[in-house]
Amino acid sequence: MRGWAAILVGCSACAVQAQAPGTASDAPAYSLDPSHTFVHWEVVHLGTSTVRGRFDRSTGAVQFDAKAQRLDVSISVDIASADSGVPVLDRLLRGPSMLDATAYPQAYFTARTATFDAEALREVRGELTLHGVSRPLSLHALRWRCGLNPVFMREVCGGDFEAELDRSAFGINHSVPFVSDRVRLLIQIEAVRL
Repeated sequence: MRGWAAILVGCSACAVQAQAPGTASDAPAYSLDPSHTFVHWEVVHLGTSTVRGRFDRSTGAVQFDAKAQRLDVSISVDIASADSGVPVLDRLLRGPSMLDATAYPQAYFTARTATFDAEALREVRGELTLHGVSRPLSLHALRWRCGLNPVFMREVCGGDFEAELDRSAFGINHSVPFVSDRVRLLIQIEAVRL
């Protein structure tokens, strides 16, 4: 049961290669707002209902230039913040048979490529490192918008993204096939311009 993922943004028939986070860039920089950024996950339980939860703590940075259609993303998710609302399940999720928050306290997502359709972000392709394993991951953009936040009068960018992954690809096999191997991620992001 797992998932996390992290975030954000993307060119019409063109794929734009983003710079690796941490390199010099003239694109505007944003810091993730932890009170408005969460990674939600869903898995099917016993072929009947859907079990849902989220990771409550994440940090990260985004560099986004809409005009140049450039995006750099670097996000870290605190595995011990996994929360299903069911304490017994949370202990299992955080424990050694599942996410193993002690051995692998963080999951990371780094974006490498963003795809736009005209001015609309469509997809972000990058790499997810989870449970000590790194795999490619694509985030489909449901929406992405930047504008002035009227409360604190600073520019923010935010949106919603979705992705799917097989948890077994990251070495998380507990309860398969009773609990689905396929995990759906729903990611909400808000970042404040620095």
